[in-house]
Amino acid sequence: MSGNRHLKRLWLPGGFVALIALAALCAPLFPLPDPIRQDVANRLAGPMAGSWLGRDEFGRDVLSRLLWGARTSLGVAFISALTAGAVGVLLGLIGGWGKGAAAFLSVRSMDIVLCFPPILLALLVVTLLGPGAATLILVLSVLYLPGFARVTHAEVLAVKSRDYVEATRALGARPAYLLLRTVLPNIAGPILVQLSLAVAAAVVLESGLSFLGLGVVPPAPSWGLMIRGARATMEQAPLLLVWPCAALTLTILAMNLLCDGLRDALDPRTAGR
Repeated sequence: MSGNRHLKRLWLPGGFVALIALAALCAPLFPLPDPIRQDVANRLAGPMAGSWLGRDEFGRDVLSRLLWGARTSLGVAFISALTAGAVGVLLGLIGGWGKGAAAFLSVRSMDIVLCFPPILLALLVVTLLGPGAATLILVLSVLYLPGFARVTHAEVLAVKSRDYVEATRALGARPAYLLLRTVLPNIAGPILVQLSLAVAAAVVLESGLSFLGLGVVPPAPSWGLMIRGARATMEQAPLLLVWPCAALTLTILAMNLLCDGLRDALDPRTAGR
């Protein structure tokens, strides 16, 4: 009963996140205006026919830019989190299972990244390499890599001496088989929670860097760029600031609720209570 209750808590935030992701993926299929096409004659116009949320400071359709901005922000966040997860889990498996210099370097090298404040490291790399979606993916992947490595390392240390792992080892299984087929499926819960946390944090950081002008390059749509552009015209058209802020807030709230639900559903101590 407790497990079913925790699973029910995932439906609302999970469905909302899935709806946002689906809308972002299907943005090219919707009958919306070009998100970068300018119509200066209708700049700062309110909701009207063919433009449900109005036009921005350059006459671009706000709804179209919201959907395409979600495509950019979520795309950067998911790709960077998955990249960091793949590399971090591999390093954590090596560090938690192996011994010697390889195990030491695979985990201790992550401490070097943790020495730098995330936002300062992101600003440094973006300043050196230049803004853009590819640079953002690289920066965010490096920033969230230590979290995956440390979580995986701790979980491997906790399960490597369990009876089922020892039994598989006694049957003559190779280390690669043990790690991928026995250890990894049993530590997937904390890794999934870490992945959801990384995606939510990446959306916030991508929007912040784009707001500072160090993220997505204009005129490409992004929620951070929309907030930055609406700040200058907030007195004439305050709704231009409300829409991207509301989209960002609701997305992060849904992702955080999804993280909490995943944690409760996958934690044996909570699920069995």
